[in-house]
Amino acid sequence: MQQIADRQAERRAREAQSHREELVERIARAIRQDGEIEPLPGLHFFRLSATRGLVHSVSRPAFCIIAQGSKELFLGDRHYRYDPYHYLLVTVDLPGVSRVLEVSPTRPYLSLRIDLSPALVGAVMAESGYTAPPSVARVGAVDVSLLDGELLDAVVRLVRLTEAPAADVQALKPLIVREIVYRLLVGDQGARLRHLAGVGGSISHIARAVECIRRNFHQPLRIEQLAREAGMSVSGFHHYFKAVTGMTPLQFQKQLRLHEARRLMIGENLPAIDAAYRVGYQDASHFNREYKRLFGAPPLRDVQRLRDAMA
Repeated sequence: MQQIADRQAERRAREAQSHREELVERIARAIRQDGEIEPLPGLHFFRLSATRGLVHSVSRPAFCIIAQGSKELFLGDRHYRYDPYHYLLVTVDLPGVSRVLEVSPTRPYLSLRIDLSPALVGAVMAESGYTAPPSVARVGAVDVSLLDGELLDAVVRLVRLTEAPAADVQALKPLIVREIVYRLLVGDQGARLRHLAGVGGSISHIARAVECIRRNFHQPLRIEQLAREAGMSVSGFHHYFKAVTGMTPLQFQKQLRLHEARRLMIGENLPAIDAAYRVGYQDASHFNREYKRLFGAPPLRDVQRLRDAMA
């Protein structure tokens, strides 16, 4: 019996390695220059062939896999690292900092992201008759887990559709995406994903508060109102908000404001003072101090540095 089990384990390991190699080949073939593409709606490929240092961005709810290389993610006071053997799941919009590791022109970083939504997760739960286990009182919005063979197999089948006829994509993509979501639901991070659909637990209330702050980040923060809508005391709201996001509500709003100001200066050529007022700052010097603290340089110098890098 042990020999049979060993042979089965070896076979699964070979299949998983074959799948990882296939992901590298297909993503590299699809995206031949550094950057991001969306070969299918909701499926994104990334390629990077040179170290870029720390990158500031806002992470969206998504399932992320690395085909080649590894990556670090810093959210508030938390640090995550993942590679081709692990996946990252994000269930709430979160501003953070990331850094790609193990990258070179001959061995570029290759990864993919599958967008997730409450509607999709809720539909899969309803269609599959999935019964949620008891709610977890404290669960963060992000984590890394081991990528098992069945989940990897489904991802590879989805990636194959990027080279398939349109009829195949139309018929098979919804089924494979639902399979991926289902396997995530019954896996290590099922509780985390379940809350994305707003099913039970304090994290679903925090997720709604996050969405409210994200939509109204330019307005003054009303903690009492957010706590009341979440059915929590102010102290309880602060506690659970940081447990989920890794930062306080004020820190979260501040990072959203600064990321948006940066986007306005780069994408819409707004002067720093106009961008500051647009995102809710009333004092230019206060904006400059907080911008430099987050991005490592004053607005004008940081924007010029980014434009030079993109030139």
